Amino acid sequence: MSQIDQTLTPTTHDLGQFEVRRVLPAKKRSMVGPFIFVDQFGPAQLDLGSGMDVRPHPHINLATVTWLFEGAIDHRDSLGSFATIRPGQVNLMTAGRGIVHSERSPEAERNAGAKLYGMQTWLALPDGREEIDPAFEAVKDLPVIEDGRAKAIVIMGELWGERAGTTTHADTIYAEIILAAGGAIPIEDDADERAVMLVGGEASIDGHDLELYELAVLKPGRDVTLESSSGARVMLLGGEAFETRRHAWWNFVSSSRERIEQAKDDWRERRFPEVPGDSEERIPLPDGAPKTVTYP
Repeated sequence: MSQIDQTLTPTTHDLGQFEVRRVLPAKKRSMVGPFIFVDQFGPAQLDLGSGMDVRPHPHINLATVTWLFEGAIDHRDSLGSFATIRPGQVNLMTAGRGIVHSERSPEAERNAGAKLYGMQTWLALPDGREEIDPAFEAVKDLPVIEDGRAKAIVIMGELWGERAGTTTHADTIYAEIILAAGGAIPIEDDADERAVMLVGGEASIDGHDLELYELAVLKPGRDVTLESSSGARVMLLGGEAFETRRHAWWNFVSSSRERIEQAKDDWRERRFPEVPGDSEERIPLPDGAPKTVTYP
C-alpha cells in the first residue's frame, strides 16, 4: 500500500534562462505544516554578465527560507542585513509585522556565468506571532547525518536525533537528503504533516517511485523509507498543522484579509522601510489578481 497521501504537480514558470517550479500553494492543498509556499528553481547556467535580480519587495506575517544547491545570491533587507547565500547555508528572514528585501546574483557570479539551483520557501507564522519583530539570520553550522551512502543536512527543526540551530516559530522540519546508489534513509513519523520533493536523480518511498519536482505528501502516523538505486537529491519538509486558515496575496501572507489590505496600502503609499544599498528600484504593487510572488 502506498505511503503517499497526495501528490502535487508544480506549475512551471519559464523565465528565459531558468525555470521556477511552484508546488505550493496549490488548488488541492495550500500548506504542509507551516510551509505555505514552495518554489524550486534551476539547475541553470546563466549567460555571462547576467544574473538573478529580484528587486526590493515587501513581506508580512511569514518567514522566508532560502536554500541553494549551486550558485550564490546576495540578500539585502530593510533591517540593514547583508548576506551572500551559498550552498550549505540557510537564510531565514522573518517578516513579522513587515520587512522589505532584495535578492540578486553577486557580481563575481555574473562575471563567471551565474548558476542557479535551489529552493525558496515561505513559512506562515503561527497564531499570536504573525506580527512579531522582523529579523534575519544566516546559519552555516548545520547538523549533517551520514552513513556512507546517505547524507542528510538538517536545515530546520529536529530530525534523526539532531537539531538545527535555525530559529523555528512553529514546529518545523526541513532537510536536504543526498542518496548515493543503493542509499536509503528512514523518514520517521515525527511531524503532523510531511512531504518530500525529488529535485535530482531517482528515488522511491517504500517502493513507490517519486516523480521529479512533484511534492509527495506522506500519510500521517507511519514511518517510511526513502531509497535510491542510482542516486538522488530529495527535500523533506513539514511540521505542525495550522488550525487557522492563512490567506496569500502576492508577497503577503496572513490569517487576516484586512491585514493584507493594509499591507497593500502601505506598499502603495511607500510606508514600508527601504533597503539600504538597494533603494532605487522596487517591484510595484500589481494590479488585479497577481501571482503569489513576482520574479523579474
